[in-house]
Amino acid sequence: MAPWPSLPDASAGSGRALPDLQGHDRTRRWGDLRKRVLSAALLAPAALLCIWLGADAWTALMAAAAGGLAYEWVALCGGRPGRMPGIGVPLAVLLAGLVAVLDHERWALAVLAAGALLVRWSSGRRAMAAGVLYVGLASVALIWLRGDGAAGRANVLFLVFVVWASDVGAYAAGRLLGGRKLAPAISPGKTWSGAVGGLAAAMLVGELAGRLLAAGPGGRAALVAGLLGVSAQAGDLLESAIKRHFGVKDSGRLIPGHGGLLDRLDGLLTAAPTAAALALVLGRGVALWQ
Repeated sequence: MAPWPSLPDASAGSGRALPDLQGHDRTRRWGDLRKRVLSAALLAPAALLCIWLGADAWTALMAAAAGGLAYEWVALCGGRPGRMPGIGVPLAVLLAGLVAVLDHERWALAVLAAGALLVRWSSGRRAMAAGVLYVGLASVALIWLRGDGAAGRANVLFLVFVVWASDVGAYAAGRLLGGRKLAPAISPGKTWSGAVGGLAAAMLVGELAGRLLAAGPGGRAALVAGLLGVSAQAGDLLESAIKRHFGVKDSGRLIPGHGGLLDRLDGLLTAAPTAAALALVLGRGVALWQ
């Protein structure tokens, strides 16, 4: 029996090769990997160094980050960050951070609430006022957490490692496995496989970090990391919803073509208040997973 005839080579005689569709798909799937690595290379060393050096260095970094986040938020709302009422957002956030440095977390929250009300009254924009809370709660939480001596260093390192692991795990699993969309109306690129991969990575890294940073009951670090990982992924979805609301692709231009601080820190903006709330329940001087 004669073999099946081979199909003619479409490129034969044309002088052109068929496009590498699989290669194009891989390029599109991993096209932003280089920019993600670049942003991590810029932000991660500075963050880790300041966490290790102490509360003063970390507070200075948080003040710079909070100012940048508030600036981006006001710009998203169509305001001018250097003029009233837009300038009220960074002023309220920075003032609350200063109060948090003094270890008066309840007064810091009161400053944020008052700042949000004043911005709402002066601007007439609920979205702009919401930025005081969105940026301010995370800023206050991160400053207050690090102010707890050795336990603060361990807790903030644990939080940062878990959020990074969640982000990396979700990205890698989503790109490799694909599958059903997690929330297509909010963020078409996110998948259930990415969410599961991010949660698994957060729990694994959290367990390892917990054992390295301080001795604690087995399994507790993974559970706390899972809680923070879910919170970080919720923050990622929230940021996607915010950008969809404002009709923009990126929150800013910190890294050209890859977004601003709000894009880079979206998971931390929701995970940090969650960690601070847990720390309030456990008390000062205690690791989050103990």
